[in-house]
Amino acid sequence: MSPHRGLAWRLFWRASLADHAYRFLFEPGPEGEAVSLDCETTGLDPAVDDVVAVAAVRIRGNRILLSERFEALVRPEESEAGAESIRVHRIRRADVADARPMRRVLPELLRFIGGRPLVGYYIDFDVRMLDKYAKDLLQVKLPNPQIEVSALYFDRKYGNAPPGTVFDLRFAAMLADLGIPMLAQHDALDDALMAAMAWLALRDMKARGARIPRARGSGAGPPPTGG
Repeated sequence: MSPHRGLAWRLFWRASLADHAYRFLFEPGPEGEAVSLDCETTGLDPAVDDVVAVAAVRIRGNRILLSERFEALVRPEESEAGAESIRVHRIRRADVADARPMRRVLPELLRFIGGRPLVGYYIDFDVRMLDKYAKDLLQVKLPNPQIEVSALYFDRKYGNAPPGTVFDLRFAAMLADLGIPMLAQHDALDDALMAAMAWLALRDMKARGARIPRARGSGAGPPPTGG
């Protein structure tokens, strides 16, 4: 889990919380539960870009609870999606024209998440996107622990790799190695589902001491990006 949501920071943020109605974020979530989260955005800079879609799905034990999910289109208030981001996630300005802004979506999302750990592929980017809205609402960042599936994948495949090994941490490469079907990438709910499936598979491999074999001479693709 991410050290950025350590105990000292959680205590500081809890003391700084502007609205005590959200103290539940600092309480442990239900035992054995986590939430897989994904945001689609207008770009890759949390300082200036906005969320245009967010999805989250609960995980309980070894089950992904598709019936317990959160989905929302979001109307950006500070930046508009450029041609490249529209090409990636296929969400046009017209699609979000009647959507709610993130400041109105966030309270519902936070109640859905609660104190559960957040699972994702490059989850730090998604959380940083939400943090800027959370700071307006709560005066603090999200305190939830983070579970990064690319780090778990690295450990299972490259943790014992010799010097000079070329790493490939692309989402598609990880899913292929784990035998997980590729759904529609850059769709918030599908990305959250695939990250959830990857986490369960990698957690099981770690429990069994299993590793992902490496093919000799395999090259790496372009570096992965969030959003």
